[in-house]
Amino acid sequence: MEVLPEAAGPQDAVVAEPPRAAGSIRRTTNIDTLRPEGLQADTVVDARARDLRTDDDGTSSVVATASLQARVSPTRVLLSIRTWPDIPALQNLVGSSIGAGFRSRFNDLVTDGCEDGSLLYLLLDDLPGATLVSGYALHRGGALDEGPRASPGPFPDFGAQNDICAGWAHDATMMVHVRSKGTLPVPLGPPAPLLEQVDDPLSWHDMAELAPHAVRRRRRLDLVGPVSREQEHRIDLHFRDSHVDEEGHETIMHEYTVAGTVDVAAGRIRSISARAHVLPWMECPGALASAQRVAGMELSELRTRVRKEFVGRSTCTHLNDSLRSLADVSALHHALTEST
Repeated sequence: MEVLPEAAGPQDAVVAEPPRAAGSIRRTTNIDTLRPEGLQADTVVDARARDLRTDDDGTSSVVATASLQARVSPTRVLLSIRTWPDIPALQNLVGSSIGAGFRSRFNDLVTDGCEDGSLLYLLLDDLPGATLVSGYALHRGGALDEGPRASPGPFPDFGAQNDICAGWAHDATMMVHVRSKGTLPVPLGPPAPLLEQVDDPLSWHDMAELAPHAVRRRRRLDLVGPVSREQEHRIDLHFRDSHVDEEGHETIMHEYTVAGTVDVAAGRIRSISARAHVLPWMECPGALASAQRVAGMELSELRTRVRKEFVGRSTCTHLNDSLRSLADVSALHHALTEST
């Protein structure tokens, strides 16, 4: 396994989630991509999500839950899918690629229970990114050393990735190494601390134990407020991708936090800031400034605009996905206030 520790990005892991605030709602999701039959076999996806409201008096209630189980081929073709809520129309996705065009295909099928802003919608929207990142298990486990990529010279499929993000910029360390050495180095992240508050069993929803070669994508979005006379609500987001090696050690691949304020009455982001905690390459934090571009955007246009406008070497696909998920603030605000 070839590593470049001198070229690593930030390694400052988040050590715990913040306590739940009174008058808030917390959305948590996880997408686990498992390889129970080996690195070269089908993957099994176990995805879960929950919205938990904490009222002003500190009492808590589960507002919504969702889950998704799927089987995916080594070429990222969806072989089977089962969801809660059960949406029969989603069976039409079976046989399609969980890659380019997947989001457009499932958007054509969504119905009540899977509308934009719902938990199930977020799991489906995040599925392409989560399954793509799960390929790290192949890289880390040596499975990419088999076949054409093991031959000398540049990788033709990686050459097409020039400048897709800050870490994959043409002149970034990793891409220079690929062109000059003909090999793809393996980024190694720090150990993944436990995020759940030990004195708060409701801080996160229940998740399964991770087996070797599993990759987990987890998200948390807290909406707290209002925090000012202008009815601004505070947003606090955490994103982490992690991997479990053959010895059962969980390490972090990508980790961001995002904080800001939102004017829910106007449906608009007021302020935003992002922090990179763990990223694979030293050029990756160059994407942080792109987060400022969502300030002033309407929540209803976030998903579309980030997908279309946040491209190239000044951005990060994982940060983009986190920024896109802020569109869910409208649905969370409704759930926070509908019974209070």
